[in-house]
Amino acid sequence: MMEKKSGIVGFTGAFRESIKDIENGSTVVFTGSIAVCTPFIELLAYSIRDKDFKMVYVPKSDISQVKEIKEVENIGFSVVNQDADPKNPDAVVVLGGLAMPKFGCSPDEVLSMLEEISGDKKPKIIGVCFMGIFEKTGWNTKIPFDVVIDTSMETLVTK
Repeated sequence: MMEKKSGIVGFTGAFRESIKDIENGSTVVFTGSIAVCTPFIELLAYSIRDKDFKMVYVPKSDISQVKEIKEVENIGFSVVNQDADPKNPDAVVVLGGLAMPKFGCSPDEVLSMLEEISGDKKPKIIGVCFMGIFEKTGWNTKIPFDVVIDTSMETLVTK
């Protein structure tokens, strides 16, 4: 099934919809490339702020570098320099920056991370990418995504 949405609200709304079946208070792990994916992770964390999730960030799927995502007063949601536990997540959000050769890692590294952090039950795996990167790199056939949110961007510069 495919559904089209537009703008930032369409992007964050699609994410909220993809995670609506995850119980309040659950653990949600985000993994993405350093610097490039972090602002999007923080935006997505903000969009689900009412769910009281424990949210953690695994940079480049390296679980030795896990950090907590917290609400920071007068700033919004931020990755903070506080270690976190990514084990037994209810959902794992894989960002497309990981599939970019200069910024990411291999799909096998993501699969290893998933295997290492998953408990007895399989977490819901949500892919979030831009401009079809998962399809272009073949990640959509390697990672067992339950849903993929693929957003296109268009830039208009007026001088």
